[in-house]
Amino acid sequence: MYITDSACISPQRTFDDAFFEGDIKVHEGDRYLAVEPAYGQLIPAGLLRRMGKAVRMGVGAGLPLIQNAPIEGIILGTANGGLEDCLKFLNQIVDYKEGTLTPTNFVQSTPNAVAGNLALMSKTTGYNTTHVHKGLAFEAALLDTMLLLEEKRGKQFLVGSIEEISDYNHNIDLLAGSFKTGHFTSENLLTLDSPGSANGEGAAMFVVNAERPENAIAQIRDVFQSNNLAEMELAPVVSAFLRHNHLDTTDIDAVMMGISGDNRTDHWYFNLQQALFAGANCYTYKNMVGDYPTASAFATWMGAQVIAGRQVPHACVLAQKNTRTPKHVLIYNHYKASQHGFILLSA
Repeated sequence: MYITDSACISPQRTFDDAFFEGDIKVHEGDRYLAVEPAYGQLIPAGLLRRMGKAVRMGVGAGLPLIQNAPIEGIILGTANGGLEDCLKFLNQIVDYKEGTLTPTNFVQSTPNAVAGNLALMSKTTGYNTTHVHKGLAFEAALLDTMLLLEEKRGKQFLVGSIEEISDYNHNIDLLAGSFKTGHFTSENLLTLDSPGSANGEGAAMFVVNAERPENAIAQIRDVFQSNNLAEMELAPVVSAFLRHNHLDTTDIDAVMMGISGDNRTDHWYFNLQQALFAGANCYTYKNMVGDYPTASAFATWMGAQVIAGRQVPHACVLAQKNTRTPKHVLIYNHYKASQHGFILLSA
């Protein structure tokens, strides 16, 4: 399937051209909060006031795309959805002793609230699904979209992901050792030899088409996902994935690795790079946006822009082996070394 348009709201200024023009935001601490655009021209003030952050980012990224292109369905992925509003609603049950509750927090709290709001605001009455599969939610959304296109149940869909930082989940993950402690910034996140990473959030949306249009940015050629993959199986699985798409490891011009700075799990990326992609450019992205379950959606957005000819920000370059515009980009991301996702992009 082919990407014809895309939008991204992230901890970097990605809603316009600033990110690829070198405007890199340096984050401190273990929370990389999204840099949001002004929504006033897009979302009515009454609706905006009631929207949780996840819904706000999802609608802010997705609605402009829908307004520019007719779509036949909305397929999104998220690990937690609007969890902050969900917890507000649960706390209200206790505070009001199960009496008269405010419905707003409940309505905005479900994972499919973003897809629902997008459908209502754009009057899209077709296929509408939200995949909630932790670290493989975005990959599942891509697979669902590819199946729909193969079954000819539509020609053009909106696919994407949304994640927000919830205080509740952040504190639980912090206690579980998911994030680094002490003073650090996004500039040295990947070089600190210590456990944990930094939390991130964001929304990435794509308009995808079954047929190759003239305005195609890039092709999502294939997607593969696996649970509980053994490390010794990683390289053979990647090689088989590429062979399935009639490619060899030498055909990959660039790999985008989900290196997060966590010294307990980053060796998965480094070992794969050395084993199969020593001659390819290697790019990072979690030092830009943090580590969150659907971070591979940001990598897909960034990879598509690079294929379209954008210059990779210097802070994202781990290894530069060639300077040509890549024709094939492989994205590899794992969530806590248990869920592994591979996305193959082609020009």
